[in-house]
Amino acid sequence: MAVSASTLRTNIYRLLDQVIETGQPLEVERKGHRLKIVPEKPLQKMDCLVKRDCIVGDPEQLVHIDWSTEWNDDLP
Repeated sequence: MAVSASTLRTNIYRLLDQVIETGQPLEVERKGHRLKIVPEKPLQKMDCLVKRDCIVGDPEQLVHIDWSTEWNDDLP
């Protein structure tokens, strides 16, 4: 993403936070030159994942569930 120096001045904290959160460099245009603001350490792919609890309880119990009462042969 490229912004002008005046846009950087107006939104510096928001833009810097965006570079930190996304890991994407920010290009600043000034007097016909482009400068880059990049994070010191790039984000790893796994850093952006959100932890979710999909299974509540013991996953081994899922193997032994009896689904015969839920099964319906009438569905197409």
